[in-house]
Amino acid sequence: MTRVDDLERPAATKQRTIPAPEAGTRSTKPVRDARVDVVRGLALLTIFVDHIPRNAPALLTLHNFGFSDAAEIFVLLAGYSSMIAYGGLFRRAGVRTALVRIAQRCLRIYLFQAGLLLATLVIVRIWMDITGLTPRFGVAPLLQMGLLPGLLRGLALNALPNYLDILPLYILLLALFPLIYLGMRRGIWGVLALSATLWVAANVDHQLNLPNAAAVDEGWYFNPFAWQFLFVLGAALAVWVQAQDGLLPWRGWAVAMASAYLAFAFFQGGSWAEWGLPDLRPLSIGVPDKSHVGPLRLINMLALAYLLFSIPAVARLSRWRRLRLIDACGRHSLEIFAAGCLAALIGRILYRTFDATWPLQIAVNLGGLAVMLGLAHLLDARRRGAAAPGQDLRRPG
Repeated sequence: MTRVDDLERPAATKQRTIPAPEAGTRSTKPVRDARVDVVRGLALLTIFVDHIPRNAPALLTLHNFGFSDAAEIFVLLAGYSSMIAYGGLFRRAGVRTALVRIAQRCLRIYLFQAGLLLATLVIVRIWMDITGLTPRFGVAPLLQMGLLPGLLRGLALNALPNYLDILPLYILLLALFPLIYLGMRRGIWGVLALSATLWVAANVDHQLNLPNAAAVDEGWYFNPFAWQFLFVLGAALAVWVQAQDGLLPWRGWAVAMASAYLAFAFFQGGSWAEWGLPDLRPLSIGVPDKSHVGPLRLINMLALAYLLFSIPAVARLSRWRRLRLIDACGRHSLEIFAAGCLAALIGRILYRTFDATWPLQIAVNLGGLAVMLGLAHLLDARRRGAAAPGQDLRRPG
C-alpha cells in the first residue's frame, strides 16, 4: 500500500529528487516541481482573463476546450503543493512546527482575502457614487447589506461574493491538511475512499454545503464538500509522483484513454457557438456542474493530470528559460492572484462604464497581464536578492 512515507523513500534504480534522511540527520527540503509552478502560473493568468465578462480572450482559455478550467487546476495543485511542502515538513521538523507553519499560511491567505474584499467594496462603492451605475457583478449583494455589514459578513466568510470565493476554499482545505496527512500516513486509499464518498454525497444532495449570504438559496459556489476531493487527489498525486522519481508510470493504454477522453471533452465542451462555428457536440447534454465538480469535469482533470505528470517532455518544457516569468507567477501565487483579482475588477468596471470595445479590451488585457508578470518579476528579483549564496531558490516557501 502506498503511504506518504514514499515522499522520502529512495527509488530502486535512480537517485531520488527528494533523498531519504540518513541516520541521525534530517532530510533536506524538497525541490519545487517546475511543472507545478508553470501550470499554476498559467492558471492564474487565465483566471484573470476569465474573471472579466464579455472579454474576447476568454474565448480561448481552457474552459472552452473541455469540461475543466483553471479553478480545478488551482485546487488540484494546491493539494499537490501542500503534500510536498507540509507533508515533508511534518517529517523533517515535527508536528508542532508543521502545524505552526500551516496556521501561518492560513492566516496569510485570510489577510489577503480580507484585503481583497475591503479593496473591492471600496472601489465599487466609489465607482457607484461617481457614475450612478449599479454593479452587475461580484459584491453587489454585500453592498446591498450596507458597506460595513457587508464587509463584516464577508470577513466572517459567511458572504462570499463572486470572484472572491476561491481563497476561502483554500483556507479551509489547507486547515484540514494535517488530518489528510495523518490519514495518508496510515494508507492513501482509505483517505481517497472517504473523500470520494463526501464528493458523491455533495453531488447527490446539493444542500450539503456551507452557507453563503451573498447567494440566494445557495451555499458556497465552490462547494467544499465536493472540491475537497480534488485537493485530496492532488495530495495523493504528490505521493505517487515522488515515489516514481518525479514521473507517473507511462502506460500506452492509459495515455490512449486520457487522450480519447480529452478529445471527447473538446468536441462536447467546445464553445462552438461563441466561436461562430457549427456545433460539433456529439451528445445533447448540459454543461457539467462546476460548483460540485461534476463527474465529467473530474475525469477531465484526472486525464489532464495524468498526461502532465507522465510525459517527460512536460517536465523539460517547464524548465524552459522563456517560461521563467510564468514560473515566477506560480511561485508567488498568492500575490499574483491578488493582483489579478484587482486588475479584473478594474476591467469589469471599465467594461460596464464604457462598453467592451476592442481598444479597451486590448488595453485591459495587456495591462492586467503586464501588472501580474511585472509583479512576479519584482517578487522573484527580491527573493533572489534576499537569498543566501548557494541557496536553492526552487525550494517550497
